[in-house]
Amino acid sequence: MNDPEFKRDGSGVRAPLSRAMVLLLAVTCGAAVANIYYAQPLLPVISKALGVSEGAGGLIVTCSQIGYALSLALLVPRGDVLERRRLVSGLLALSAVALLGAAASPSLGALYGSVALVGVTSAVAQIVVPMAASLAADHERGAVVGTVMSGLLIGIMLARTVAGVLAEFGDWRLVFVFAAGVMVVLAITLRLVLPLVPPTAKTPYPRLLHSVVTLVRTESLLRRRMALAAVGMGAFTVLWTASSFLLAGPAYGYGPGVIGLFGLVGAVGAVAASVAGRLADRGRARQVTTGGLIVLTGSWGVLVFAGRGGPLGLSALMVGIVALNLAQQALLISHQSVLYRRIPHARSRVTTALMVSAFAGSTVASALTAALYPLVGWAGVSALGAVIALIGLAIWSLELLRPSPSEPLADPSADENAHAARTSPAGADHTHAYTHAHAHEGDKESARA
Repeated sequence: MNDPEFKRDGSGVRAPLSRAMVLLLAVTCGAAVANIYYAQPLLPVISKALGVSEGAGGLIVTCSQIGYALSLALLVPRGDVLERRRLVSGLLALSAVALLGAAASPSLGALYGSVALVGVTSAVAQIVVPMAASLAADHERGAVVGTVMSGLLIGIMLARTVAGVLAEFGDWRLVFVFAAGVMVVLAITLRLVLPLVPPTAKTPYPRLLHSVVTLVRTESLLRRRMALAAVGMGAFTVLWTASSFLLAGPAYGYGPGVIGLFGLVGAVGAVAASVAGRLADRGRARQVTTGGLIVLTGSWGVLVFAGRGGPLGLSALMVGIVALNLAQQALLISHQSVLYRRIPHARSRVTTALMVSAFAGSTVASALTAALYPLVGWAGVSALGAVIALIGLAIWSLELLRPSPSEPLADPSADENAHAARTSPAGADHTHAYTHAHAHEGDKESARA
């Protein structure tokens, strides 16, 4: 069914999004999330420029990730209760200010604070994804979400490459100035071209946060997809954390510039998002999940040979990177597609739960990889990645044997509003008309099914 917020004008039908609008939202997602990855290849340069150790400089990325995690948990849910055009454009503008603060930071402490704010505002990417789902027509929702998520993956992969190229022409501060300029352009553009995107709920903020916990507690589909999101992002993080060590080590001996170019290989995986989205629109989300988990597991069987070095090892690494990124993107789109259909009135809150779980999986996997690589090398962390993927297959086997409810869930706030209208004499006629209209719509939906 169409989302309730789009029935307020009486039309009941949402026109398909233009290709230009979908691409704009994809670019916004990619550019926003790239802000927290630009610093990764620049850490040695920044540390030297500010006169600090590389260990202290490495905390720059940690600060941005902490800000991002806090925003996922505390800010993204507000996408369900605020007008999203204003919210998105406002956060992009604040991100530009934070990035300029990072560029102008005179000390490491000031840079820590600035990049933490950059992390907070960069979570706008996770507000754009459910917003795109709300703007899309029912028949195209999976494809639209897939395309927007392609932008997000490309942003993650290309951030390292862009930062390296810009740093060659100037110092590290130029990278943050460039990123701020991109945020300003996007903030103005979205403010001008986006339609109003009304909130889907009117819930006080404390209740809003509590409702995320309630959804996790009551929805088995959400819990299982959260676990799978943690698995997918965990495997993704093992690859990209360990590959930097591998490529810089004796097997290859590449420098930071060449290592950054491998992000271009990973960006190929973005094509999986739009394909997975279209399959989800055709009711194939479960098959996408099954295939994604099989490819995710199998990719480690190829990647383990990358440790040999030479042409064979390099070929195995590139094939494995493409396969794993394809799998991860397909899995993420399948999670979002089924959850956005199941809980259409709380898409931002669903995104919060899903991405916090994914971030937790990424954090644990990153710590394990950094600790294990010096001890067990590439073969050992490849085994770790394979074990994580096998855990995902075990979770999915449980879902296949005992499927969770997946039909659209009723909006509790709509029931409360209907009750209030029925108890008000002024609203009695409106309530009757509303109920009749939705009953008629339900008949049409049943006939389509």
